[in-house]
Amino acid sequence: MIREIHSKDNRIFKECQKLSQKKYRDREGLYLIEGFNLMQEVPRGDLCCMVLREGVSPAGLPEADTYVMDGKLFDRLAQTETSQGVIAVVRKHVWSIEKLRAETGQNSNFVVLDRLQDPGNIGTIIRTAEGAGYAAVIAVKGTADIYSPKTIRAAAGSVFRIPIVHVEDNRELMSLAAGLGKKLVVTSLDTDTLYFDADLSRSVALVIGNEGSGVSRELMEMADVKVRIPMEGSLESLNASVAAGILMYEAERVKQNNM
Repeated sequence: MIREIHSKDNRIFKECQKLSQKKYRDREGLYLIEGFNLMQEVPRGDLCCMVLREGVSPAGLPEADTYVMDGKLFDRLAQTETSQGVIAVVRKHVWSIEKLRAETGQNSNFVVLDRLQDPGNIGTIIRTAEGAGYAAVIAVKGTADIYSPKTIRAAAGSVFRIPIVHVEDNRELMSLAAGLGKKLVVTSLDTDTLYFDADLSRSVALVIGNEGSGVSRELMEMADVKVRIPMEGSLESLNASVAAGILMYEAERVKQNNM
């Protein structure tokens, strides 16, 4: 059954409005996605409800509680400039350390987000992690919200498939990495070891640091391996998501060479 929404006082409209704010996403364990492609990828069990702009057909969309919303109201919820007219409320998929241990292999790799702030970088890293065969994403406290609309769009569906775990601090990260047999890898200018001379093919927790300040000093001191990406010219660093892509795909390069 499809229900119509014509008032800004409607409960569903108000709940969707609140989910544009991180504090409500955190409190409710819910977030918004937008667009047909994402709607078709979301796990059925995580889809709470869909909201269509009046005049948009539900054909091809998954089955869920569906609401048709007045165009002006819908436009107040839409996060994209050229909205496709479909928004959904999705339940966050919570991964415990125990579940992560059970479902990722001993040789698997993790990428660690160390206080990254740019939604595009975060989403792109999550998407690249899936493509490079990484098994999980670990977000250290201080990292921007992974479930913000911009990050979700940049991740392009990978957020539904790759485990995402949050840790409160560096000590918890180290405990997690050690418990799962991962060596902590960071990039540093103070090393002669180039990334392709180190073994990044398996059992690594690769730390990608904050866009402005890089990897935190504490994690730098805790690292098992320090590597650098060689660069020509006068550059000292690359965009965070570009550097992450280079380093993560080293594992895929080694895998392909060994086939």
